[in-house]
Amino acid sequence: ARSTEAMMRFNAWNVFRQGMTGQTGWTRQWRDPEPKAHYDVVIVGGGLHGLATAYYLSCNHGVRNIAVLEKGWIGGGNAGRNTTIVRSNYARPGNREFYEHSLRLWENLSHELNYNVMFSQRSHIALLHSPGAIDAASRNYNTMRMTGTPDAEIWDLATLKRAVPHLNYAPDARFPIIGAAVQKRAGTARHDAVAWGYARACSDMGMHVIQQTEVTAVRKEGNRVVGVDTTRGPIDCDKLGIVVAGHSGVMAERAGFRLPIESAPLQALVSEPIKPCMDVVVMANTVHGYMSQSDKGEMVIGGGTDSYNAYTQRGSFHHIEETVRALVETFPMISRLKMLRQWGGIVDMTGDRSPILSKTPVEGVFVNCGWGTGGFKATPGSGWAMAELMAKGHSPLTEEFSMFRFREGKFIDESVAAGVAH
Repeated sequence: ARSTEAMMRFNAWNVFRQGMTGQTGWTRQWRDPEPKAHYDVVIVGGGLHGLATAYYLSCNHGVRNIAVLEKGWIGGGNAGRNTTIVRSNYARPGNREFYEHSLRLWENLSHELNYNVMFSQRSHIALLHSPGAIDAASRNYNTMRMTGTPDAEIWDLATLKRAVPHLNYAPDARFPIIGAAVQKRAGTARHDAVAWGYARACSDMGMHVIQQTEVTAVRKEGNRVVGVDTTRGPIDCDKLGIVVAGHSGVMAERAGFRLPIESAPLQALVSEPIKPCMDVVVMANTVHGYMSQSDKGEMVIGGGTDSYNAYTQRGSFHHIEETVRALVETFPMISRLKMLRQWGGIVDMTGDRSPILSKTPVEGVFVNCGWGTGGFKATPGSGWAMAELMAKGHSPLTEEFSMFRFREGKFIDESVAAGVAH
């Protein structure tokens, strides 16, 4: 059943009416409930993937008695600390089907949630610097076209220059650009709007989104989960989903098992706002940097993870320098810009850089982790697949992503998680 105070839907009439009455009639976007003693399902982690899991458990499988426990606030973790890129240019079995399914969900997400997540399909352009890179990208992109992604293209240099004229096209550049691999349906979305949209929908369907509540222990009877201890008291549950990104290893140990992951800072930064100059996402894999322009005019810049394991949300200055140096080589115009702000997220990395969506050694406990640098784009697909796994015990989208594949040697050979060779 829905909550007693149903949320007001966003539409042209309600926006007009609220504008005429001083914006006083809007209901809360989601409730702030007290925890109950028992839930059918508890999701630990109120980030994008945790909220999406709860949403699809309700929509697709009819589960309503759900609590999403967030130790901070909604949008305060990795959900608000990424570069918002959405794409499905992956080529390996498992990743291929999963990310394309996720992109198709993105394409209808604003309408489904009745919340503008600002999904902009502005194209993802991966620069190519050698004939070998073109051959490898052509092979991967042909695989995409044959498996349901019709918008995979290889551009020659003339086409790329027309689309993005301000790259460093000098023939004596450190990494001469000779073409690009392009997915036109890819783009960006507004990260915090995605979190708010899912939280709002979950609350409206009667679920409890509970902030400022940390899980301190997992309670078991034998080898089956029966509940969790939190900073607001014990909560019983029949099933438990661990969806806590960079802290997955910590939560797994509290549940009594280990995960094959490591955590590291992934940082990004934005420049001061400038006039619109780039309406695409550009990734330079050889120098490992990527950039897009936000709706506010900031250049959004990201790169690889720091070279050490940590739980910091700041990152290191030497890595900022490394990323900016790479992008100045590719986009000479940004050398005159000032950095407006910088941040870091804690990413959980597997050995093959592909995710874990899996049952665990503890009965009733499921884990969603290992997204590394690709978690944002996976949000709706991850929630869909995790919900199906928790509700039915299996999902076609999770078959390749078991945590036990590392013990069995069934790695997913897509270590750079980009579908484009260096």
